[in-house]
Amino acid sequence: MKYSSVSVPAMAALMLLLALAPAAEAAITCSDVIKDLRPCLNYLVNGTGKPPAACCAGATNLASATSTSADKKAACDCIKNAAKKINPNPQLAKDLPGNCKISLPITVSPNVDCSNDWLKLKEEHA
Repeated sequence: MKYSSVSVPAMAALMLLLALAPAAEAAITCSDVIKDLRPCLNYLVNGTGKPPAACCAGATNLASATSTSADKKAACDCIKNAAKKINPNPQLAKDLPGNCKISLPITVSPNVDCSNDWLKLKEEHA
């Protein structure tokens, strides 16, 4: 009987620790995102047709590196901030994942919604 009285406070302490634990941090950095998408820069701003192979390779690498919601949010925030500076062609940016034959839940746009709910929704439909 003594075990049950000890286990209740221990369980309560464990639940409190879990509740106070920080959310998972993103493993991907903005410099990783920029490095992966740098070959796409000229294409997204001035390009026409299909993106270059190096661009698709970088986008594929980025898609593989963003496996968690935290990674997707970090990548999205980085892409959103970078897109404000480079002003990509909206149609080329929208078509990039399809043209590279990948699923990338993030649109290269200064107006992309980087909320966690949006990213989870895109994960479910990808």
